[in-house]
Amino acid sequence: MALLAALFAFEVQAEIPQAARQAQIVILGELHDNPDHHVRQAMWVAELRPKALVFEMLTPVQGLNAQSEWSSQAELDGLIGWSDTAWPSFDMYYPIFAAAPDAAIYGAGITRGQLQHMLEIPLATYPPAKRFGLDEPLDAQEQSAREALQAEAHCNALPETLLPMMVEAQQHRDISLADAALRALEQTGGPVAVITGNGHARADWGVPSLLAHAAPDVIVFALAQAEGDAEISGGFSLTLDAPAPMRGDPCAAFTR
Repeated sequence: MALLAALFAFEVQAEIPQAARQAQIVILGELHDNPDHHVRQAMWVAELRPKALVFEMLTPVQGLNAQSEWSSQAELDGLIGWSDTAWPSFDMYYPIFAAAPDAAIYGAGITRGQLQHMLEIPLATYPPAKRFGLDEPLDAQEQSAREALQAEAHCNALPETLLPMMVEAQQHRDISLADAALRALEQTGGPVAVITGNGHARADWGVPSLLAHAAPDVIVFALAQAEGDAEISGGFSLTLDAPAPMRGDPCAAFTR
């Protein structure tokens, strides 16, 4: 077992390109419930030694709580309350924290209540939108593509009238992640690693595109993680593969 772990660690070291090692912000995409994706994230973090970690899964308050001293998974879980959330098991995510125990932790998550308030006003009037180039409507082709992805992600069970709101919610989350990454870079000097889903990591319209608009001189690297050689669109810096875990029917909840 130890030999297999050592071989995997060597493979991960070899797969990290120089562009990622030189980047100021490295976005590490994932499918949230794939344990192998999180193993790779932890190994990349251990190798890249970021000064800060930004998590989609943590709110800013949880990020601050994670700054307190902790020495075990249980202690950190108690500080941030991960196991009380709907995110997958902390067993998969804790190794990422442990891989950079001295890194500053930033939460970029938005609560449901905060998001509902944000969606009550036009995105163009949301103060950070202009900074990140989201103060203008999306072109029709991109809007349509985004809505189709949201429909697919929700098993085509949502009314079509809700899809524009789902796209806007994704944009708010992109803004929060990009803003947290830039603050982390400014406050720590970097490098910064961002832990998030593949959808936020995509270079064409996800967090990298917002960073390019707001801070074009910042060097960004975006990793996508696929399953079973599946293609992921989005123009990532690099796409790597991992086996798919055993899953139930993801659409079962929509058909009850």
